[in-house]
Amino acid sequence: MALIKVTSPHATGQQRTGRLMREVMLATLPGLAVLTWLFGWGSLINVIWAMLIALASEAAVLKARGKAVGFYLRDNSALVTAVLLALAIPPSAPWWLTLIGVSFSIVVAKQLYGGLGMNPFNPAMAGYVLLLISFPIEMTRWFAPGEGPEYFMGSVQLFLGRYAETVDLMTGATPLDSFRTWAGDAAALANEQILHGVFAGVGWEWVNVAFLLGGLYLLWRGIITWHIPAGFLGGLALCALPFWLYDPVRFASPLFHLFSGAAMFGAFFIATDPVSAATSRWGRLIYAALIGVLIWVIRSLGGYPDAVAFAVLLLNLAAPTIDYYTQPRTYGHDKAKRRTG
Repeated sequence: MALIKVTSPHATGQQRTGRLMREVMLATLPGLAVLTWLFGWGSLINVIWAMLIALASEAAVLKARGKAVGFYLRDNSALVTAVLLALAIPPSAPWWLTLIGVSFSIVVAKQLYGGLGMNPFNPAMAGYVLLLISFPIEMTRWFAPGEGPEYFMGSVQLFLGRYAETVDLMTGATPLDSFRTWAGDAAALANEQILHGVFAGVGWEWVNVAFLLGGLYLLWRGIITWHIPAGFLGGLALCALPFWLYDPVRFASPLFHLFSGAAMFGAFFIATDPVSAATSRWGRLIYAALIGVLIWVIRSLGGYPDAVAFAVLLLNLAAPTIDYYTQPRTYGHDKAKRRTG
């Protein structure tokens, strides 16, 4: 009897990979709903289009590699990558932007390394960084909250690129971008309405609350553990706090950092990728805390208003080393055993 060779995770029964991936997609629904409510139908259209691209790309590569296409597609990992990348792309993105990003994520960042369980980098964030560096204008055009295309056909026209020349008239800076632009100018910051929501950036605070609720669902279902979200958010907040206390005009508050960008999305859905993240208990805390610190450094001192993707990819690179130095003690030994050569 021929056996199908598969890599980890080796989950069966109620914890099989396909079910876990479906739970992750289910947990993104509150965030997707709020994005659609605030910015129009573009996010929903992007998600559907990205899922189709991911399935086609994964099937094509599996076929070329001589793998069982149906068996591997059923793990739903390609769909999760597509959903996560599509949620990070602006709702005004044309069809070709999503096509390039998702294809790169599946073909290059995942399958070229051997598929699920072998990719050293988070595929969705690898695709996002490719798009951000290659197409910075398209990747930074976000509608002002509540001012996106109101009707479905308007979003379809944007998706098809039919009236992309009018997008610049409808888009504006995000809260993080606005704060970075006017940091140090108290009068300008006071006049930027998008900075003054109920407790963080207008509109974006509710996007983060929605992803927080989805993340809590994942914790409740046991899909993820608390270590990475706690380390991520704690590292970001603790790094921001002393600088904000020292100069609140130059540096944003911890609450603003946590609820005005992609912090909740990154903490619960991106950094928790079981393949590319650290795996030991202390390793996950260190890995996540360093992501939070890097996000603050890039947001406050670097050239990008948000930095979740860059921080996650850099720590993906460091995850094996972190795991090596945080191995738990094996039963029967006084300390953790490590290779010495």
